Amino acid sequence: MTPLRAFVALTLLAATASAQNTKGFNYDEDKVPAYTLPDPLTCLDGSKVTTVEQWKSKRRPELLKLFAELEYGKTPAGAFPGMTFTVANVDENALGGKAVRKEVVVNFTGKAGDPTMTILLFTPKTKAKAPCFLGLNFKGNHATHPDAGITLNTNWMRSAPKGDPSVKDHRATEASRGVAASRWPFEMAIDRGYAVATIYYGDIDPDVDDGFQNGVHPLFYKAGQTKPAVDEWGSIGAWAWGLSRALDYLETDPQIDAKRVAVLGHSRLGKTSLWAGAQDERFALVISNDSGACGAALSKRIFGETWKRINDSFPHWLCDNALQFNDKEAELPFDQHELIALMAPRPVYVASATEDQWADPHGEYLAALNTGPVYQLFGLTGLGTDSEALPPADSAVQKGHIGYHLRTGKHDINAYDWEQYLNFADKHLK
Repeated sequence: MTPLRAFVALTLLAATASAQNTKGFNYDEDKVPAYTLPDPLTCLDGSKVTTVEQWKSKRRPELLKLFAELEYGKTPAGAFPGMTFTVANVDENALGGKAVRKEVVVNFTGKAGDPTMTILLFTPKTKAKAPCFLGLNFKGNHATHPDAGITLNTNWMRSAPKGDPSVKDHRATEASRGVAASRWPFEMAIDRGYAVATIYYGDIDPDVDDGFQNGVHPLFYKAGQTKPAVDEWGSIGAWAWGLSRALDYLETDPQIDAKRVAVLGHSRLGKTSLWAGAQDERFALVISNDSGACGAALSKRIFGETWKRINDSFPHWLCDNALQFNDKEAELPFDQHELIALMAPRPVYVASATEDQWADPHGEYLAALNTGPVYQLFGLTGLGTDSEALPPADSAVQKGHIGYHLRTGKHDINAYDWEQYLNFADKHLK
């Protein structure tokens, strides 16, 4: 079978599994099993964390190690010394004259023929350095805005729904321009004084179980290695690594205040933004939109999507060590509230949608709530409430350093979500 045919077959298999496996899962709060959440301030040896220094020197490193070795896989440290940034395709009067638009090609190794990613960056036309939102996109930079000047991505794409002409033979067509614009309200952010940077996630690693023969993984293989070890990074780890490389570039851009960069993501890319923010403390604010299982939602609730479903349908997302917790979430030595806790004392925002039960909105809320003790250790307010009940829909909770909202609607990211993120960023990045 040719590599292209293998890509097609595997993608169709994953899509079929995705459609079929949403049935037979728990969506009933009364059927949530009894569970005990690990205390984020209790170390593996049973000792209690009572100071910020103990958190930083002992508890945070051991939690980070657990998530790396048992869930997302260990990520290679830092960038290649030869990494290069090439600025191209600059429009000084983008978005009706409000912004500067440019594309930055990042060559991860600096060697011709090795993988690259392209950052699409819109910056306000001001003299002051701007804070910035950074996130990955699903359909290519050209899909985030109808601007015909944005370069059409030529890398492998996931199949489009039947009858959708935006992707043909796993390649984007001109029909895909602007199809995801509702998820990227650049003008709204620019008007609020923020820059926005985005990258097609497939530039970093194709979202398909191809044995890790494409994307950035092979750049790190040792002699004789053909795939990551059981405790090494999957695709979520690779995408998170790519976000850090984008931040490396933003630190060099004279129009960006790199100390005020918010990393955000939706769905599987929300899982990615959380893991990126946990590992890279340079991100000043971390946002998870509808990230669900192995993202912001508590795993031990066994509600909606589960570890087994992820590992069966998307075996490339996590490390192979994660397989041991299929149908055994109760045995996990951590839960996702402790992933959120790794952001402390930086602000973090978690968002859910009323019709997105697959992502377990209540579990996402409870994870944000149970992160509070770590923020309190720093003298900060977490969510600012003790209530375990979901807040009313379309009413953002932004009292402290942890924000949350439950939006009316389906699994998506839209202008309402962005408005809340901008409000939260105004409080913490300005």
